Amino acid sequence: MRIEIKDPDRCVGCEICMLACVRRQGFAGLAKSKIAVHSSGGMEKGFTVLVCRACFDPPCAAVCPTNALEVRKDGGVNLISEKCIGCKNCVEACTVNAVFWDSETNKPNICTYCGFCAMNCPHHVLYFNKEWGKRDV
Repeated sequence: MRIEIKDPDRCVGCEICMLACVRRQGFAGLAKSKIAVHSSGGMEKGFTVLVCRACFDPPCAAVCPTNALEVRKDGGVNLISEKCIGCKNCVEACTVNAVFWDSETNKPNICTYCGFCAMNCPHHVLYFNKEWGKRDV
């Protein structure tokens, strides 16, 4: 499973995907979002959506000195919070800038691939691909 950016040109920067992510976690505000929307120059130049791409060989996990990022068999990682020492190596290693930092816990905000952001995007920018990573065994 992973979130895909289906049609980036449709993004209007409303940040509803970010709000949905945070609400799913039981928080308010945007600080704990596991997805981000950045302006590429406003309405004229559009917006960029940053979300974990569920890599099969995630560089974030490869640089973690405590193995706090467990590689998922279907792509991406799971954070084992107790093992995380807050080194931020994962943030630096992510090739798509989709590891966000929670300054309150001093740990990364890692996408859990729940699809809530995609389900709540009113402009159909995002797509929740439930089939991504399924491998025949």
